Amino acid sequence: MEAAKDVVDGVKGAAEGVKNIAVSDKSRKPKKDKQKDAGGEAKRPLELQPRPEYLDHRLRIFDAVKARQDEQLAQKSREPINVTLDNGRIEIGQSWVTKPGDIARSISKSLYERTVISRVNGNLWDLERPLEESCRLELLDFEHPEGKKVFWHSSAHVLGEASERRYGCDLCNGPPIDSGFYYDMALPNSEVVQPSDWKPLVDIAQKAIKDKAPFERLIITKAELQEMFKNNKYKLHLIDQRVKDGESTTVYRSGVFIDLCRGPHVPNTGRIKTFDILRSSASYFLGDQNNDSVQRIYGISFPDKKQMEEHKKYLEEAAKRDHRRIGKDQELFFFHEFSPGSCFFLPHGTIIVNALMKFLRNEYWRRDYQEVQSPNAFNAELWKRSGHWQHYKDDMFTFEVEKDGWALKPMNCPGHCLVFGHRERSYRELPIRMAEFGVLHRNEASGALTGLTRVRRFVQDDTHIFCTEDQIEQEIGGLFDFLQTVYGRFGFTFKMKLSTRPDQFLGEIATWDLAEEKLTKALNGFAANGDASWELNPGDGAFYGPKIDITISDALKRDFQCATIQLDFQLPQQFNLEYREAEGSAGTKEKTEGETHQQGVDSVPGDK
Repeated sequence: MEAAKDVVDGVKGAAEGVKNIAVSDKSRKPKKDKQKDAGGEAKRPLELQPRPEYLDHRLRIFDAVKARQDEQLAQKSREPINVTLDNGRIEIGQSWVTKPGDIARSISKSLYERTVISRVNGNLWDLERPLEESCRLELLDFEHPEGKKVFWHSSAHVLGEASERRYGCDLCNGPPIDSGFYYDMALPNSEVVQPSDWKPLVDIAQKAIKDKAPFERLIITKAELQEMFKNNKYKLHLIDQRVKDGESTTVYRSGVFIDLCRGPHVPNTGRIKTFDILRSSASYFLGDQNNDSVQRIYGISFPDKKQMEEHKKYLEEAAKRDHRRIGKDQELFFFHEFSPGSCFFLPHGTIIVNALMKFLRNEYWRRDYQEVQSPNAFNAELWKRSGHWQHYKDDMFTFEVEKDGWALKPMNCPGHCLVFGHRERSYRELPIRMAEFGVLHRNEASGALTGLTRVRRFVQDDTHIFCTEDQIEQEIGGLFDFLQTVYGRFGFTFKMKLSTRPDQFLGEIATWDLAEEKLTKALNGFAANGDASWELNPGDGAFYGPKIDITISDALKRDFQCATIQLDFQLPQQFNLEYREAEGSAGTKEKTEGETHQQGVDSVPGDK
C-alpha cells in the first residue's frame, strides 16, 4: 500500500500544478506541419526504451487501489437476481457475480463475440462488469450507434497507448467522433507528428491489440487521480474541472495504459480486428485558441477487416466528390487567407447561386412571403434585448462605433422583429411571412472552417412567420410542404429531430412546454401521413426556443443538418410585438403569440 500512501504526499504538488497550468500560455502557437529530415525521422526507435517512468507510476497506484476495491467487492452480499432480455426472456443470475458477458455467452458464443457493449436499465455497462441488482439487459453490437461509439472510444485508448510508448507525450483527451476517433497530445519539445510516424504508431497499436489486454474499470478518488497523473498538466486540468473535491470517478486500464475515463469499453483490445491512422494536424487544447497548441491524430478501426476495406473505398469516393476539389476544378469558388471562411464566388459559381435564389424567390412568392432587407450591423443594445449578447457574443464579430458596442449580425431574427414592430399591426395581417437573403457573419474558430460547410460569412435563405397561437400548426405544416418541394426538386429525402429545452435558456418553462407541445403535434401529424419519421433530441434546442432540425443525406449516405424550424415565444415578448385584435375596444392590443423561424434549402454558402 506504499503507492497509496504516496498519494497524500503528492496532492499538494498536483494542486500547485493545476494552478500553474499553461493552458493559457500563448507563447505556444500552432505550427504548420513541416516535414523533418527523413533521415532524422528514421533514427527514432519504434518505442522509447526504457518506457516512460510515468507509466509504471500509474500502474503502481492502480494496483494498490484495485486491491482495495477487490477486497470491498468480495464482501458484497450475493443475492439471486432476474435479468430480463429484450425479447422478454429472463435469465437467473447472482448480484456482484453475473456479468452481461456471461449472459451473452450462455446464449451463444457468436452473440458474445458480436456484442460490443451492454445497456443495463438504460445505462451503458461494460460486458465484464458485474451486475448489481435485477435489471433489464440489452446487448449492443457495432452496428448500433452506441456500440460504434464505445468501440471507437476503446480504439482511442489504444491510440493513446501507442502515442505514449512512442513519444512519451502528454495526452489530453481522446473521444470517439462520427467516423472514428482522435487523440490530442503535446509532444516533448513541441514536436510535430509526421506522416512517417503513422505506420510506427499503427505497429505499436497492433502489439497492444494482439495482447488482448482487458479493459479494467476502477473507481478512484480525486486525490488519487491527481497523484496518478501528476506529470500531465492537461489531465490535471481535466481532473480539476470535472471532479469535485472529495468525490470519486473512474479510470480504465488496458495493458500498460491508464486513462481518466467514464467508459464503458469493449471487453479487451483484441476486439479491435483492424486499426489505422488517417491523418494528423495541429489543434488547441480543448479547442480554445488561448490554450496550448497540441497535436491531433485521427484514427479508424473496425471489428472486421472487410469493413476497413469498404471504409477506405468510401473515403476514396468521398475525395472524388469533395466539393472543395470540385469548386476549384470547375472554377466555381475559392477562399483566401486574407479572409478565412469567406467564399469568393467566381462567375460560374455565381450563376449557380443566382439560380438557387431565383428558384427560392419563386417559391416565396407562390407561398405569400414578403421579401425584406435589413442592415448587416447593429448596435449592441439590439443584441442585448434579443439575448444574443448574453448567450452568443463569443460567436459574433463585435467592434466599436463612437464608443458604442456593435456587431455584425449572425442571424436575421432581431432585425425582422424591428421590421414587424416599426408600425401598428392588425390581426388581419397575420400571419406575416417574412423572407430575406441575409448576409450573416459568425466568428467560427479557424480550426472548424471547412469549405462551404463551415464558414464565417454566408447568405442565409431565412424566413420568419409572425402568427397567433392557433395559426402555428397550420404554418408549420406549410413549412413541411416547403421543405418537401425544395428538397424533392433535388432528389433529397430528409429526417427530422425535435430539439428541446437546453440547460441555458430564456423565458419560462411553461412557455417552453407549450412550444414543444405545438412542434410535437405538428410532427406527429406530418409523420401520420407517411411523409417522414422524426426522433427526439433532448436538450439541444436554441436558447430562445425548441427547434426541428432537418437532416439530408448525400450520394455517399453522409448526413448533413441543413434546414431548421424554430418556434420562438421569447422574441415577440422581448421586442414587445403587438397587433390590434378583432374584438374589444378600438385600442385593445395583445402580444403576438409566436414567431416561427425557418431556413429552407441551406445557407449560400454556410452552416446555420
